[in-house]
Amino acid sequence: MRVKTANDRKGTLVLGIETSCDETAAAVVVREGPARGRLLSNVVRSQWEQHRQFEGVVPEIAARAHVECLDDIIAEALSGADVALADLDGIAATAGPGLIGGLLVGLTTGKALALASGKPLIAVNHLEAHALTVGLTDGLPPPYLLLLVSGGHTQLLLVHDVGHYERLGTTIDDALGEAFDKTAKLLGLGFPGGPAVERMAREGNPHRFAFPRPMIGRDEPHFSFAGLKTAVRRQALQLVPLTDEDIRDLCASFEAAVTDVVADRCARAMRIAEAKLRGDRHLVIAGGVAANQRLRQTLSQLAQSSGFTLHAPPLELCGDNAAMVAWAGVERLVRGHTDGLDVAARARWPLDRVAEPVLGRGRLGAKA
Repeated sequence: MRVKTANDRKGTLVLGIETSCDETAAAVVVREGPARGRLLSNVVRSQWEQHRQFEGVVPEIAARAHVECLDDIIAEALSGADVALADLDGIAATAGPGLIGGLLVGLTTGKALALASGKPLIAVNHLEAHALTVGLTDGLPPPYLLLLVSGGHTQLLLVHDVGHYERLGTTIDDALGEAFDKTAKLLGLGFPGGPAVERMAREGNPHRFAFPRPMIGRDEPHFSFAGLKTAVRRQALQLVPLTDEDIRDLCASFEAAVTDVVADRCARAMRIAEAKLRGDRHLVIAGGVAANQRLRQTLSQLAQSSGFTLHAPPLELCGDNAAMVAWAGVERLVRGHTDGLDVAARARWPLDRVAEPVLGRGRLGAKA
């Protein structure tokens, strides 16, 4: 039996499309009120097997893979939500930041659907989608403090409102997700690196290697992971040939150092946030690295001791997905923020456009 259409349903219905990296995804959400929504369908197709032999994402392969399957995934998402294109109130597509080839595939498809259906188009910032996911999953509206940790970004931001973000800290070199991936590659753990390092760390000794804790104690809550990554490499080279026990202990010691650094930087950001945020205090963690269980546990304890409440998406919504794109799209749509069919894809698109550059930042830091 068919569910009520958008015309009958109390709410706003949006299709989301995500193709910024190596996941091809489509989802449908309905917004039933402020910070009240439901996920009707969520389809994600990963490209891990296509990129595994290269131990990283190859942009050209990713773009071709999106082209090959996106139409089918959108059809599956609409079918799973039991809605037709005509039922939608809007179409949201990731327009940046990310790999430009993949972004063009998803955004162009979104434009075509918007044109064919006469529905408004919403060009979504991928980072904003991560930032607002907690509204869909936890019913939490801004303001709150956000830790955004992924393969390309590591930031602490104050989320004042939809479209209003204040960056407190960012990475001056590598993003945390990249540090996990490169550590996994160094130790021969394959791709994707983050889950592989976490699995090995569970059975390792986190106290065996005294890795550095970069940036701990600094006033500004910035991050640095390049030196930590180098320390792991140097220690591994001293142990060659590596045993399974060595690899487990290296992973556990690396993960412990990362967790200490992130907790210290979040503690500093919390003190800043206390003076700027009104009402209840909330710490939100989002992005692919938010799936790390040790990090979640540590930040939960930190939040509780600091008078904050920790919010983290369910594991399936930590990585790239279209549910977050659809939700960000519907939040912008109800505020009257739509885009023309001439909107461009952007490889870089900061949330806080007036934040000062961080001296010494590296390639990935420049995206922050």
